[in-house]
Amino acid sequence: MRGHDRINNCLPEELILEIFRRLDTKPSRDACSLVCKRWLSLERLSRTTLRIGASFSPDNFVTLLSRRFLHITSIHVDERLNVSLPSLSPPSKRKRVSNKSSPSSSKRRNLTNTRHSEAENAESCSLTDAGLIALANGFPRIENLSLIWCPNVSSFGLNSLAHKCTSLKSLDLQGCFVGDQGLAAVGKFCKQLEELNLRFCEGLTDAGVIDLVVGCAKTLKSIGVAASAKVTDLSMETVGSHCKSLEILCLDSEHIHDKGVIAVAQGCSRLRNLKLQCVNVTDESFSVIGELCSSLERLALYSFQQFTDKGMRSIGKGCKKLKNLTLSDCYFVSCKGLEAIAHGCKELTRVEINGCHNIGTLGIEAIGKSCPRLTELALLYCQRIGNSALQEIGKGCKSLEILHLVDCSGIGDTAMCSIAKGCRKLKKLHIRRCYEIGNKGVIAVGKHCKSLTELSLRFCDKVGDVALIAIGKGCSLQQLNVSGCHQIGDAGISAIARGCPQLTHLDISVLQNIGDMSLAELGEGCPMLKDLVLSHCHHVTDNGLNHLVQRCRVLETCHMVYCPGITSAGVATVVSSCPHIKKVLIEKWKVSERTIRRAGSVISYLCMDL
Repeated sequence: MRGHDRINNCLPEELILEIFRRLDTKPSRDACSLVCKRWLSLERLSRTTLRIGASFSPDNFVTLLSRRFLHITSIHVDERLNVSLPSLSPPSKRKRVSNKSSPSSSKRRNLTNTRHSEAENAESCSLTDAGLIALANGFPRIENLSLIWCPNVSSFGLNSLAHKCTSLKSLDLQGCFVGDQGLAAVGKFCKQLEELNLRFCEGLTDAGVIDLVVGCAKTLKSIGVAASAKVTDLSMETVGSHCKSLEILCLDSEHIHDKGVIAVAQGCSRLRNLKLQCVNVTDESFSVIGELCSSLERLALYSFQQFTDKGMRSIGKGCKKLKNLTLSDCYFVSCKGLEAIAHGCKELTRVEINGCHNIGTLGIEAIGKSCPRLTELALLYCQRIGNSALQEIGKGCKSLEILHLVDCSGIGDTAMCSIAKGCRKLKKLHIRRCYEIGNKGVIAVGKHCKSLTELSLRFCDKVGDVALIAIGKGCSLQQLNVSGCHQIGDAGISAIARGCPQLTHLDISVLQNIGDMSLAELGEGCPMLKDLVLSHCHHVTDNGLNHLVQRCRVLETCHMVYCPGITSAGVATVVSSCPHIKKVLIEKWKVSERTIRRAGSVISYLCMDL
């Protein structure tokens, strides 16, 4: 009844706040906050996390946020998320630029002024020390702070933040040009700091890192360093001698050697997660890691040039709790090294082998025989791995849920049939450019893997319609990517549309046999479709799009470049019929002025000059 508010009169504030705390998604919270002013103010009180992209006058924006949200404990600022510069211009300038009655000389002047203002706007979209000080003053109880690629933040602002925000537990400064003085201040005042990310902080030296490490030694559990030329073994030695609670270490540096890594291994016995991309680290370090780091669970090694089977044997011998192993571009590791890991680390649940050209069939066979708890396997650019490797995986790894295969020329239908029959819990299967895998292997997956929800078969030339018909009958897919599978046509996509009503993501780009029939079937059978990629489909027309969008009302993204049958009318149909559309990728010349006025913010162009 008008004039009566039965809900607000009955519900106490504590109960409404508890309701807001139990809402997991931001859209749900935002919707509830629109009920009334009281609910809006309570939702602001209950919010604990803010995420901020690049914004106009960010320093003032932070001040405004601090007045509205009083209980924030986590702030994430990521200036890689750009804003549209023209929208930042004052209204009066926008009107003058768009005034069609202005003479051509005036237009040229306005264009020049716009280019200058864009540079100024780009600078004004970056958080500065003033904004960091405002953040510290407005949110003194903050515990988690991420400043991603904020180039105008310096030691001065970080120093002020450290003085105010003494409860800080997590600090991410990736891409910030902060200096040693700022880090020293964090070490002096933030005695509860547990997580520290200094990736791509080029202004740092050993002095700043050491001051912070010494100050926060009792609490630091995670450290990340990358591309910092002046951070050397000296910093790692300090970490090893002071940070007894360290659990996670990520290093990407040409200036870290065995001396630094060994110091960490000797002093940080609780180390669980180690990620290294250090070309100057050798087997000597891994001998110590295998001997002393018995708690190690995750090991990721990238681009190692001096790491061999000897180091792998040390890891296999000592790190019995290892669950996650990644080897990328480790050219001197062979099957013998992987066999040592498999025999010693029977708790492995995830293995990724990427570009390790000396690892072949025998190494993966050892994983299949010795690691029954494996749930995820990724083999990328492994030319020496054959069918018998995956046959052993199918026999021994019954819990496998995720399989990635990229450019594995030795793996074919025989291997896929073994995986399908043995790994019936498979949920995600991603295959790219494995030219020996065809219909037989995919049909077996459709027959046996009833839990499959994600399937990607990119550029698998031997896969055709009969494979997708089997998938449509046997699996309820949510995501499907068959880009570049030239034998797939309307029959296969129609079978997916009829058999997978939960489909939300579909990529059928570069399929020359796909036409409007497929889009019509998708419109009828897949009303939950959100993302559609149909670029380079030469037989798709506006008519097919019209049938699709009549039922697919939740469509959010649609990529349709290089589709000659799609015109400006088709683009307008997608934009006008899909209320949730966020991105349409299309050639610029296919977008009418009316569509630009109506939904210019969601239109993206492959090439601005075409």
